[in-house]
Amino acid sequence: MPPPVGLTPESSPPEAGAFSAPRGDATEPLISRKRHDSDALKLVVLGGPSEGLERALTTSLSVGADPKSDLYLRDRGVSRTHAEFRLQEGRVWVRDLGSRNGTSLDGVRVTEAELQLGSVVQLGETPIALYPRWHVREVDPSSATHFGQLFGTSLPMREVFAILERVAATSATVLIEGESGTGKELVARSLHEASGRAKKPYVVFDCTTVTKELAESELFGHTKGAFSGAVSDRDGAFRQADGGTIFLDELGELPLDLQPKLLRVLESGEVRRLGDTQHRKVDVRVVAATHRDLHAEARRGRFRSDLLYRLSVVRVHLPPLRARPEDIAIIVERLLAGQLEPTSRVEGRNLERLMCYSWPGNVRELRNVLTRALALAPRSSGQARFEDLVLNLASDVASPTTLGYCFPGVDAHLPYKEAKQRLMAQFDDEYVQALMRRNAGNVTQAAKAADLSRKHVYALLRRIEGDSEEEP
Repeated sequence: MPPPVGLTPESSPPEAGAFSAPRGDATEPLISRKRHDSDALKLVVLGGPSEGLERALTTSLSVGADPKSDLYLRDRGVSRTHAEFRLQEGRVWVRDLGSRNGTSLDGVRVTEAELQLGSVVQLGETPIALYPRWHVREVDPSSATHFGQLFGTSLPMREVFAILERVAATSATVLIEGESGTGKELVARSLHEASGRAKKPYVVFDCTTVTKELAESELFGHTKGAFSGAVSDRDGAFRQADGGTIFLDELGELPLDLQPKLLRVLESGEVRRLGDTQHRKVDVRVVAATHRDLHAEARRGRFRSDLLYRLSVVRVHLPPLRARPEDIAIIVERLLAGQLEPTSRVEGRNLERLMCYSWPGNVRELRNVLTRALALAPRSSGQARFEDLVLNLASDVASPTTLGYCFPGVDAHLPYKEAKQRLMAQFDDEYVQALMRRNAGNVTQAAKAADLSRKHVYALLRRIEGDSEEEP
């Protein structure tokens, strides 16, 4: 998980080539030969009783509740000799040492795993991150579980909340990055509502919906006769947002030839309408969002680097939903608030299914799935029950971040064959139940859909249901 904000002024970037990009080839070493390993990495405790501790990672480092450990953690959920971090041939590994509560990487319990820069390993109640030695942690994770209309209990979201809590009261420009559906517009609106500008205008300018020819007029306004069809004077989005906040949604789609004019407005705080000779002062807080990698776009010549640097005063990276499955329960509760029977709880098999899915459409897709399920749910007493909702999810293969939730019975400490048998038994259970639901309990249709014989389907049903009934 990349740090949600840029470097602080007192920190300095590493030498060119000192680190390989975390998103690169998995065979590429994390650390290059251009820098000694002893100067490269550190482990940072992000939470728990020992929050704030840092240790350089040179060769290997033991972590546990034993005071003799290289990294001593005052956490009752941590074993005396809990885990070991190892730097070997430019790669970083974490290995569980038979701890009682296990070691998790991005929500998945592991015995041994390779880490990337920014990886967060959970030991008991203590999250530990792998960072470059030059990285300076700017803010501690918030203790809050929401900011405005955003909700989450995971560490990535609490780090986002901490940044938003700090910058909301300022007029600093904010650049929000993240996949489609992660809630970038909610961040912008929540920032506005938490600021001193809350009673002033909040204007959204969607860079994807305005034609190239009209974009300048829509942003900066025009005078009567400035172009064909300009029958009267009109203020643009910046003038409309004067005193408040303007949200530039999907900034990466802004036409290249318009970007210098936007930069000039940001630098001078003045707007000149099309066809006008007079510059007018505007007091606007700018929040921009994009799903693109603007640094990569700048390298390709598709986005101006000077505009990028001017906009990314504070950078906020919203993690995808698949990287924080522990947040799904609280999000579902908020989305279904007041729409379920009072005794119904967001738990059980339906919650497990939601946590197993990788959510390529993120929170937007989750909201649509719940809306559809609620609209079609049986209502014996006027309101639906969560356990009765039929959640039709797209065909999906569990990603590494959600595998631990999909197969909670699989223990990495088990022998390989036993762990595999448990996993396959759970797969049969899930697949056959979904198969029979799709085919309304008709075994013949189910067998045809699954490309199996009826005898095989009956055998699977008997195994998962404990049914001794013979095939008719």
